[in-house]
Amino acid sequence: MPGSVAPLDLAGVTIPHHFRCPISLELMRDPVTVCTGQTYDRASIESWVATGNITCPVTRTRLTDFTLIPNHTLRRLIQDWCVSHRSLGVERIPTPKQPADAPLVRSLLASAAVGSVASRVAALRRLCALARESEKNRAVISTHETRSALLEIAFEGGEQPGCSDADQPALEAMAVLSMLPLSEAESAVVATRPERLHRLGEIVKGHPSSEARINAAAVIESVATGTRSAETRATIGGMDGVMGGLVALVEQPGNPRAVRVGIRGLLAMCLAKENRARAVAAGAAAAVVRRMGELSSSDLERALATVELLCRGEGGREAVVAGWGGGAAAVAALVRLMAWKASGRAAEHAAGALVAVLGGSEALQREAVAAGVVAHLLLMVQGGCSDRAKRKAQLLLKLLRPAWPYRDFIANSDDFIQAF
Repeated sequence: MPGSVAPLDLAGVTIPHHFRCPISLELMRDPVTVCTGQTYDRASIESWVATGNITCPVTRTRLTDFTLIPNHTLRRLIQDWCVSHRSLGVERIPTPKQPADAPLVRSLLASAAVGSVASRVAALRRLCALARESEKNRAVISTHETRSALLEIAFEGGEQPGCSDADQPALEAMAVLSMLPLSEAESAVVATRPERLHRLGEIVKGHPSSEARINAAAVIESVATGTRSAETRATIGGMDGVMGGLVALVEQPGNPRAVRVGIRGLLAMCLAKENRARAVAAGAAAAVVRRMGELSSSDLERALATVELLCRGEGGREAVVAGWGGGAAAVAALVRLMAWKASGRAAEHAAGALVAVLGGSEALQREAVAAGVVAHLLLMVQGGCSDRAKRKAQLLLKLLRPAWPYRDFIANSDDFIQAF
């Protein structure tokens, strides 16, 4: 096949045919060899296999093993060739990072389990770096065997987290766990052990390292989500330090990851009714409201879902209104957020929060109508949003009907009648 391909030029230089990927015909940056002995650029052969092909592109032989073996010798030859042609504008290809694979993960776990503190920390940091690199790496790392081993390391050393070198492997293991989902059984291994919950609470509440607090909060959210039990979430939320620690992360200026993890944790906690009053008491309402303007779309949805849940807890409505600086400001803000995407989940949660905020206040209901909320609600009813979102929009329309001066004008509208 290479002999049948005309030479290609790069910056006026002919690329040797054995340096080019047989699939893309371009200079290979990360050459890998498949089970048939043929070499391809990693991105090209991975794309080939991902689209359902199970044969070697060159030999047409069925691939019996999809393991990709890095061709280090060829990569170094390509790099040397690039360097020798640098004067002609050819850039040297960087050395690719080694992707995660099962043997590497097992080797790092073995090193993390025993040995000196320094060697254990080094292995765990390498595992953490692999997890951060790509979703593919996280999928390779996130096996039951790996997560179980990391959980044991993360909670070794008793209840009280320290700042000594001896405690570092536990914190590094928690950093890896913060990027992995936990199964229901794995979550129970944490949630049913008070000393482990206490340890998480102590870290998220007052560990001197911001990263350690964020990682512990992410593990708390994973445990709460993985249990699928409101009772267990209530137990976690009741642990000293948990709620206050999550709120402190949301309030951390200039740290988007801290804010994101804090909001996710609060949402997971507030799914249990018992935790809503605790979150309100910890200042969650004001903290989340203050961050609304800084969030991405997915984080904004979670923040609004948290606000809606907080409004259902004791003192929650008052705290949310106060966080926005008063009833009129809260109504205006929620209407603006609803307009952001009338058929999205953000609009649904904004509508749910508005139901609580407007309550029995005719003055605030008039404020909402003046802000244009009715048009957005009718769009939700008519649009492709979920049935739950439509029910919330219909409930809010009924609540606002007395405050709408044009209600008689469209009384015969099919859409309006359906909404009411």
